[in-house]
Amino acid sequence: MSLVTSKEMFAKAYNGGYAIGAFNVNNMEIVQGITEACREENAPVILQVSKGARAYANHTYLIKLVEAAVLECPEIPMVLHLDHGPDFETCKSCIDGGFTSVMIDASSKPFAENIAITRRVVEYAHDHGVVVEAELGTLSGIEDEVKVKEGHASYTRPEEVEEFVSKTGCDSLAIAIGTSHGAYKFKPGTIPQLRFDVLHECEKRLPGFPIVLHGSSSVPQEYVDMINQYGGAMPGAIGVPEDQLREAARSAVCKINIDSDLRLAMTGTIRKFMAEHPDKFDPREYLKPARANIKELVRHKLVDVLGCAGKA
Repeated sequence: MSLVTSKEMFAKAYNGGYAIGAFNVNNMEIVQGITEACREENAPVILQVSKGARAYANHTYLIKLVEAAVLECPEIPMVLHLDHGPDFETCKSCIDGGFTSVMIDASSKPFAENIAITRRVVEYAHDHGVVVEAELGTLSGIEDEVKVKEGHASYTRPEEVEEFVSKTGCDSLAIAIGTSHGAYKFKPGTIPQLRFDVLHECEKRLPGFPIVLHGSSSVPQEYVDMINQYGGAMPGAIGVPEDQLREAARSAVCKINIDSDLRLAMTGTIRKFMAEHPDKFDPREYLKPARANIKELVRHKLVDVLGCAGKA
């Protein structure tokens, strides 16, 4: 199976009451851990590449890693998606370069400008058989080059979603209901609560239309503790409760982005390995357990959070 778009994937997820996991990739071990878990759990997957990942690993290397994953796991539907495309030029480069899905994030712009920028990307993408995700509302936090201060975040206004989707022609819509980018999503002592009222109002106004959640890492405390135990300093890292993500996946949310959990698993595992084996220096020795823990974390997400295991 070659790379696919998310169109059929989202239709099945919407009707089946589950969400597709969208995992950001930067290197070989992360790609392997994600796709091996998906193959064993028979789950569809979206592999995401950010502008920062392209700058770090190079577009060509990332494309070839994903192509290798398709060859190794031909039975699993895979989407290659640009996460938070900042402008038309970046989206065009990814469309021309083999991506099957792109996100144009003009959510920081005024409403009319967001529509105009998104529409331009949609027209080019659809002419090339590529689907487009857009965004209304802004999430706080930091993810690669996306940086929004807490006070500048804003919930999606449900009364705007119909006009936005109809005028842009986008294929899915990322909304802001209280998730946040990065590992420090909420202040210590707070009880995170997603705005399901906003989600359900958007769902009512856009029947059958796929909704996306960004900033939805749960920030597993076992890996935060592991990092801190072995020399790190991540006090107060708190994520989105997994039961709330599962509830969202049962509604119109067809794609849930996991933006920090895999990095925490990799970093925690490597820190622990190096502390316990100070004489080791071969990257293969510490990256192997890191890859294994990424795989198990993804497996947990597929089965217990997203509900997409067995849906390939």
